[in-house]
Amino acid sequence: MSVLEVRNLTGGYGLVQVLHGVDLTVEEGQVVAVLGANGAGKTTLLRAISGALGRLKGSITFEGHELVGMPAEKIARLGVCQVPEGRGTFVELSVSENLDIGAWRRKDGAAIRRDKARMFEMFPILAERRTQRAGELSGGEQQMLGVARALMGDPKLLLLDEPSLGLAPIIVRQLYTTLGEIVAQLGVTTMVVEQNAKLALGVADRAYLLEVGEIVLEGSAAELQADESIQRAYLGV
Repeated sequence: MSVLEVRNLTGGYGLVQVLHGVDLTVEEGQVVAVLGANGAGKTTLLRAISGALGRLKGSITFEGHELVGMPAEKIARLGVCQVPEGRGTFVELSVSENLDIGAWRRKDGAAIRRDKARMFEMFPILAERRTQRAGELSGGEQQMLGVARALMGDPKLLLLDEPSLGLAPIIVRQLYTTLGEIVAQLGVTTMVVEQNAKLALGVADRAYLLEVGEIVLEGSAAELQADESIQRAYLGV
């Protein structure tokens, strides 16, 4: 069943159009990767889905709800949670307080406590740092906190914007290993935009290639891994 459907989506900033008729579908429980170089429109696409981009034409439907024109807060209440590029943590607050903020739309205190304990199990380094200010964490730890905070919202759709950006290769591999485990355990529908195609395709079920605001290639992750143009441009083959 389709959770998210984007149809003929155009949009941008001011007079600059970034997206040019984008079409994509995310099925329930899938991990979908959107690949592309810097400036391809990947972040703009996520901003459009989460309601942070005002000037849009076309359609974005999430579980039957039309998101185009809907306020970002209402989209978040539907269960769309985004981890923005650059982590987006509250640096003056502790790790534990950041996780509490992630559950802002939820009411069940017992379930929140259970999920917070689960986050500390999934991210042991965050358990060790739970009383530290988020701003004192390393870049990789802040990225893990950003993901954990989003998961505290009990998302129906998790949006990840360039999770590998600015991180050392060994940290990126650890992060993607953890993401793979999270998806396997929680089954949360996930959309990840990445320049690092090799890692993204390693956890994805389906993938799209975005170039200059247009989808130019789509298929299963295995199909894109085997595509010669993807291998040359993104996989170093």
